[in-house]
Amino acid sequence: MYKIIRKKILNPTVTEMHVYAPLVARKALPGQFIILRVSEDGERIPLTVAGCNKEEGTVRIIFQVVGATTVRLNELNEGEYIHDFVGPLGTPTDLKGLKKACIVGGGVGCAIALPIAEALHDMGCEVVSIVGFRTESLLILENEFKQASDRLYVMTDDGTYGEKGNVSQKLSQILKDETFDKVITIGPLVMMKSVAQTTKPTGIPCVVSMNPIMIDGTGMCGGCRLTLHQDGKSVTKFACVDGPDFNGYEVDFDEAISRSHLYRNFERHAYDEACHLFKKEEVK
Repeated sequence: MYKIIRKKILNPTVTEMHVYAPLVARKALPGQFIILRVSEDGERIPLTVAGCNKEEGTVRIIFQVVGATTVRLNELNEGEYIHDFVGPLGTPTDLKGLKKACIVGGGVGCAIALPIAEALHDMGCEVVSIVGFRTESLLILENEFKQASDRLYVMTDDGTYGEKGNVSQKLSQILKDETFDKVITIGPLVMMKSVAQTTKPTGIPCVVSMNPIMIDGTGMCGGCRLTLHQDGKSVTKFACVDGPDFNGYEVDFDEAISRSHLYRNFERHAYDEACHLFKKEEVK
C-alpha cells in the first residue's frame, strides 16, 4: 500500500499527487513511468513519473481524469492509499551530450516534459520550452517550466493566454532562426506527429514519448506495440520496454492513432459507470 502524501488540483481535469514510494523515488529517472492499481481488483494503468523527492521518498504523478480508473484515483485524498505502485519502468530519456534542446509539451503531456526540462537545466543545457493548451483554464506547471527553461513560450488554441496558436506553429518560427541538438516532444499523438513533421526538414533529431494501451509494462502482453519504419522495413516495438521514447521520424503515427481509438466506447462506458457509482455513494 502506498500513501498519498499530498494532493493538488491543477485544473478542472488534471490532478497532482505525491505518493510515498521510496524505492521507486530512489531509482526513477526522467522519461520513466510507473503502473498502479487503485484497489486490489482495479485496472492497471501507466502514469509517467513527473518528479521525485529522494529525501522524502515520494514520487509525483500528474494525471488527467478521463477514465474509470483515474476517476477512482482522483477520489482518494491525502492520507489514503493506492494499492499497487510499481516502477520505475521503461527506458529513461537519453539526455547525454545535449547543449541546447527544445522541449515541446501539450496538455497533460507537460507533466512528462517537465522533469526532462529540469534535468537538462541542471546539466547546464540551454533549454527552450514550448507548452500548449486549448485554453487558459487548462494551463498547468507554468512556473515550474519558467524555472527550468532559458526561454518559455506558452501557446493556447484560443489565445486566452500567452500566444494564440499551437506548439508546432511556434516551433516552426523558432527553427527559422536557430537550431538544437534535439527536439523532445510529449503530448497528444496528433501533436507529436505534427512536431515531428515540422522538425524533419531541419534534420534535428526528434524524440517522441509514446503512451499507447498498456497492461503489464514488461513487454509480455503486446498491447503497447508500435510500428516503426526503419531502413525501408516495418519493425514492431513495445513502448513499455523499448520506449517510451522513440525516433519521431520512424513512428507510424496513423496506426498509433487508430489503435488508440479501439477501446474508446468501452472506456466511456466504464467512465460513466464510475461516475454514477460515486454519485450514488455521495447521496448515501
